[in-house]
Amino acid sequence: MAVLKYIGKKLLMLVPVLFGISVLAFMLGMASPGDPVEAILNPDGTQIIDQKEYDIVRERLGLDDPVPVQYVKWLKNALTGELGRSFFTNKEIKEQMAYRLPYTIRLACFGMALTVVFGLLFGILMAMRRDGPVDHALRFLTTLMLSVPGFWLAILLILVFVEKLHLLPTSGLNGFSSYIMPGITVAISTIGVCARLTRTSILDELGKQYVTVASSKGLNARKVTMRHAFRNSLIPITTFLGNYFAGILGGSTIAEVIFNIPGIGNYAISAVKSRDYYVVQAYVLFTALVYVVMTLVIDLLYLVINPKIRAGEKIG
Repeated sequence: MAVLKYIGKKLLMLVPVLFGISVLAFMLGMASPGDPVEAILNPDGTQIIDQKEYDIVRERLGLDDPVPVQYVKWLKNALTGELGRSFFTNKEIKEQMAYRLPYTIRLACFGMALTVVFGLLFGILMAMRRDGPVDHALRFLTTLMLSVPGFWLAILLILVFVEKLHLLPTSGLNGFSSYIMPGITVAISTIGVCARLTRTSILDELGKQYVTVASSKGLNARKVTMRHAFRNSLIPITTFLGNYFAGILGGSTIAEVIFNIPGIGNYAISAVKSRDYYVVQAYVLFTALVYVVMTLVIDLLYLVINPKIRAGEKIG
């Protein structure tokens, strides 16, 4: 009963959030610089636009309606999955996003796998070897990871693995190997954050009374760390990883553009450049929904991780 009440409360809280997201997505599209009608009729900026033709296109797009009316129409269409057509390609936006989403998902999953494996491994090692040579070395390494700009790392990877070693494809899609460099690019700084967060969370748990009790029962340090401290430190780590995964599911723009991956982020950058604000609206809406869904998933994972929630207790 407590679990159902917890889930129901979380779902109820999503209603105003989703409404706010829809308003934000619509207004960001409306606030995009430039005139979409002018961009359609005069894409290169060299032609004189006929006023009659301008008015016809504006009416066809529904831009002559008051803003609240435009929002209601847009929201009604969005609720049925109709996101409109691109101003420039005249292709259905939902079809384009459905085509591009699998590429972004593959990149997100690979980046997430790297983050989970190396971030948690480095964090656990640093906590278990606190203030020792391993801890100092990994802390220096993770600081270095946090300091490397993504675009610079991408260029460096291309220089080493493509130009020098000829091991990986430069860009585009050529099987699993095409996702190695982009995956490293989106994961490298997050590995550093995850490792440091894991270290801090585990050390916080190791200082608590229940760990002292477990140690007094004769359990060695490794068992205490993994069986007790690590498990109880999973809530902040899960929250961080969930938000990170939502972020790259929304499109890793730097990696997708540099490595020419036709994902959601690449699509959004092209839309911003061409002032295709229907696409911008759809992208903002999609990204926000990804965050909302991932937040709900994280909350449900708390039921598995934290027994207090299953028992109906409040967590402090």
